[in-house]
Amino acid sequence: MAALKDASAPALKAKWRALFDSEPPPYNRRFLESRLAYRIQELAYGGLKRETIERLRALGKQYDGKPGTKPKDANRRLPIAGTRLIREWQGIEHCVTVRGDDFEYLGQPYKSLSAIAREITGVRWNGWVFFGLKNLRGAA
Repeated sequence: MAALKDASAPALKAKWRALFDSEPPPYNRRFLESRLAYRIQELAYGGLKRETIERLRALGKQYDGKPGTKPKDANRRLPIAGTRLIREWQGIEHCVTVRGDDFEYLGQPYKSLSAIAREITGVRWNGWVFFGLKNLRGAA
């Protein structure tokens, strides 16, 4: 595992092919290193217990909806429910919690991040830009 840090990108990809019997995903180096390290430990010490795998599958079904259904496009771009968005504005830290279909700020529900940004700043903002979820050119 220690050799992963010093390995070249082609060496990491070759290791991925050997351990996973598939092509490596097009993710960054840090992802490849951490996933390879996990896989090496998994092979050496064993993976998750059967009970844990079953519990994770049950939770996945519970929170993922019906098999084969896709989330609405509007919700697909939302961060995962429970995510906390933190933004400092004029020396004050503001924290917003993403909920299922809306947001919570100072204990109040809001339908959009833009409404929260307007509440914080007093002027109209694109909420996604204000909270750093999208740059000014529109890339998420």
